[in-house]
Amino acid sequence: MLVRKNVTSLAPALAAVILLTAGCGGGDEAKSGSGPASSSPTPHGYVEGATEAAEQQSRLLLGDPGSGETRVLDLITGKVHDIARSPGATALTTDGRFGYFHGPDGIRVLDSGAWMVDHGDHVHYYRAKVQEVGDLPGGTGTSIRSDAGVTVATSADGKASVYRRADLEKGTLGAPSPLPGTFAGAVVPYAEHLVTLTAESGAPAKVAVLDRSGKRVAAPEAECEQPRGDAVTRRGVVLGCADGALLVHEDDGAFTAEKIPYGEDVPKAERAVEFRHRPGSSTLTAPAGNNAVWVLDAGEGAWTRVKTGPVVAANTAGEGSPLVVLETDGSLHGYDIPTGKETGATDPLLKELPEAGAGGGAAPVIEVDRSRAYLNDPEGKRVYEIDYNDDLRVARTFDVDVRPSLMVETGR
Repeated sequence: MLVRKNVTSLAPALAAVILLTAGCGGGDEAKSGSGPASSSPTPHGYVEGATEAAEQQSRLLLGDPGSGETRVLDLITGKVHDIARSPGATALTTDGRFGYFHGPDGIRVLDSGAWMVDHGDHVHYYRAKVQEVGDLPGGTGTSIRSDAGVTVATSADGKASVYRRADLEKGTLGAPSPLPGTFAGAVVPYAEHLVTLTAESGAPAKVAVLDRSGKRVAAPEAECEQPRGDAVTRRGVVLGCADGALLVHEDDGAFTAEKIPYGEDVPKAERAVEFRHRPGSSTLTAPAGNNAVWVLDAGEGAWTRVKTGPVVAANTAGEGSPLVVLETDGSLHGYDIPTGKETGATDPLLKELPEAGAGGGAAPVIEVDRSRAYLNDPEGKRVYEIDYNDDLRVARTFDVDVRPSLMVETGR
């Protein structure tokens, strides 16, 4: 099934990814044309304590909920770094640089030391040492959302606090700024504002756009029943709703919200409630029940339901790449998204799938970047690197000394 709705698009995506200093805009010398300065200016993109690189500096954060053991796998060097344990952590999320180990009593923040800075027409990649940041308050159900300026923690009861990103980058949490009111979903930083949902008792949630202090500055006319799931794309913020999704988009300071409906009644058990995608992509995936995957093209305003085998995990790089699905046979399967045709499958990679809730077991995940996908094998104590553009070829296998039930990729 393909459902389309016209959605206002942003300007074209990256025209090129350039790391040459010449592509970053001139400094004072270039602007004045006055020749060499008496002292050397700070190079464009310079970050104290970090090394700039010409390619993505990906790292995988790995966690074992059963033992609390935590590792950082450097995908450039192949080295595995042993770091302090995260006892009690049952979930792991990331914003591209920091890892957030979610436990029942708080959230451990770890700086992975790998990140990128997107300047629109070019990208900078950085690597630095791994360092501890601290523990955020917040128990089960607390969500973390970030951009270049702030990190927002939204608790299960709808309360939210804003942390300055500059403090986290210096290795400290800093003082949080609580936002007034309560919210019906995660507070998502976007376009130098905060996008969220608010709801009165018994009424559908409505989109609200706040400034960084929590003052409402816009309220696009849009409702979202039973909100679940959100994601930031180049097209805007996607919010999952009972009847599809809302796309909140900013253009020259004005915010709009466009409905992207499923186009048919979808049973509650088959709704998209947790999105996964490649950062920077506008193509999102979510399980559609047990034997299918939803693919949402936020740029086209289109849902596609791809029939698969029994789904464990799914993801895609978007932009013509295959849908990659881990199925209960332990194999990765590739699907052509427009046609739904299966394009290939690996031999079984996971000999045994963890049982939910058993020994801290968590379902494996598929992390995707511009050239590779990564699949964690908790029972086999390994991580597979997959070339999804080459018939799902296993490019590398990393053996680790923990059960990597939790995994996220940073540096993208």
